[in-house]
Amino acid sequence: MAFIKGAWRILVAIKDGLVLLFLLLFFGLLYAALSWSPKPAKSVAAGALTLDLDGTIVEQPVQIDPMALLSGSGPQAKEYRLSDIVTALEAAKDDGKVKAVVLNLDGFMGGGQVALERVGKALDAVRAAKKPVFAFATLYSDDSYQLAAHASETWLDPLGGVAIMGRGGSALYYKGLIDKLGINTHVYRVGTYKSFVEPFIRSDQSPEAKQANQALADALWQDWQEEVAKARPKAKLAAYVADPGKAALGAGGNLAKAAESAGLVDRLGDETAFGRRVAEVAGRSSEKRAGGFASIDLAGYVKARKPANDGQIGVLTVAGDIVDGEGGPGAAAGDTISNLLYKALAEKDLKALVVRVDSPGGSVMASEKIRSAIMEAKSKGLPVVVSMGNVAASGGYWVSTPADMIFAEPGTITGSIGVFGILPSFEGTLAKMGITTDGVRTTPLSGQPDLAGGTTPEFDRIMQMSIENIYGRFLGLVAQSRRKTPGEIDAIAQGRVWDGGTARQIGLVDRFGGLEDAIAEAARLAKIDPASARPYRIEKEPDKFAQFIQSMIEREEEDKSSSRDMLARQAMLQRRWAMQAISDVKALASGAGMKADCLECRGFGAPRAGSMEDRRGLFATLAALWR
Repeated sequence: MAFIKGAWRILVAIKDGLVLLFLLLFFGLLYAALSWSPKPAKSVAAGALTLDLDGTIVEQPVQIDPMALLSGSGPQAKEYRLSDIVTALEAAKDDGKVKAVVLNLDGFMGGGQVALERVGKALDAVRAAKKPVFAFATLYSDDSYQLAAHASETWLDPLGGVAIMGRGGSALYYKGLIDKLGINTHVYRVGTYKSFVEPFIRSDQSPEAKQANQALADALWQDWQEEVAKARPKAKLAAYVADPGKAALGAGGNLAKAAESAGLVDRLGDETAFGRRVAEVAGRSSEKRAGGFASIDLAGYVKARKPANDGQIGVLTVAGDIVDGEGGPGAAAGDTISNLLYKALAEKDLKALVVRVDSPGGSVMASEKIRSAIMEAKSKGLPVVVSMGNVAASGGYWVSTPADMIFAEPGTITGSIGVFGILPSFEGTLAKMGITTDGVRTTPLSGQPDLAGGTTPEFDRIMQMSIENIYGRFLGLVAQSRRKTPGEIDAIAQGRVWDGGTARQIGLVDRFGGLEDAIAEAARLAKIDPASARPYRIEKEPDKFAQFIQSMIEREEEDKSSSRDMLARQAMLQRRWAMQAISDVKALASGAGMKADCLECRGFGAPRAGSMEDRRGLFATLAALWR
């Protein structure tokens, strides 16, 4: 008995010790997070401003859950804010300490055509200030080459190549799997071209969707070629992309030599040789390592040059999927964004509002909540100007309807004015297992929607009428905004997606221009000198604990490298597209019932930063398909 009591005391002591240790660790981390703040930027030494873009360029980086970071289930790629990169490059062109700009694009995963055009314009300004821009990669893809084309010297690893794929590709269609599982997909939609639901009801694209998607891909591809040709006129781009096999054959299968012969790159050399070339201009690194050069860190440089957030032109960002409820940056959560705007209107003396939209849409209810908040700004007499980024489609266009003026770029993806709802029921699946349903009703809608027993014709009819009613409201909002009749808008709506150039021709967009042009126009409408207008970014404050955890993890991962050869890089990119597709399906099944969303818009630009959870979802889906 004494032995048992002694063992019990030991176990209790161990338990108490572990609890105490956990509490000390928890409060230590809590104190560190609350007291932590980014180190103030030191005076920057002379050298090359280095853009080591190991990830994607986005309008607004996603705020990551600290627990996801600690558990290793956070995003697998970094996100760089577009405005930070532009701010750094614009400061660099006039900064005597910056001798050159370096683009290391080995880990770059893309950023959307409009965003990359804006970075390209900033790189051109650096070159115009007589400062060289150096670019290096082992493999250039469409997005990385779009940036590299703006460099003074474009370098390529001798074992690498330039893989220009063009716009377009395949998407997943689930009809065969759905039929095999016995799932009944109930679709309620309006719009001949509203093809978001097609993967669930067809095994291929409808002729209407294929026609619209081909037209969009052709327009974006034409815009990409024109921009690259203008940035690098000596490149024999047309011949290279028309027959890359012929170019490779002419170089004896050496892809790097083929790219050099076509004028796509200036020099072949590994990263060490590239570093030595940069050191000739920027100076050598104090570390004395081979190929080292004096480098100015992008993050530190941005902190030192970022303007104060104290302007009189409010800038509200709607970036990412539009979802119901609350959310952090990088997700357009209806409650969060509307509350941020209401708070800014109440506390700040704003003179105008610019809404920066980079979203394929999402929840109808959340889109309307954001639109209502913007309308509150209009009711207070503030001019409203919309600036469209890479994509402002469906729900992204819904929130744009209050604008007095809409700016976009030729490469912007917009339109997709349509509404849909989708609901699966599993009566067929259960029947295969010998399970049936039965019950009683008191009204035609009792127990509806019945996911186990199926929906009734009355329920389906009411849902379709509701979708049609919301589509009519969407048409009315656009018609009022564009000063057209609902019938005129219906002719260019029907869920069809347009490129920015065509959207301007048909009246969905007013002018070409970027965020700076929109801010200047908002200032003019508010009778403020555009030269003195400054933005006030209406955003949620970043979570300090998340920043603290992320900074620690990034320091641990600094030495990790990604795959660089062509096969590995392209396979990794396709895996991330597949993970995004799985994530989209999960969001469709668990998100809002009625959506103003654009699936085809998501296939352009860069895949979102996938997490380990998405990767497990992909593997689980593939395993299920195999079984």
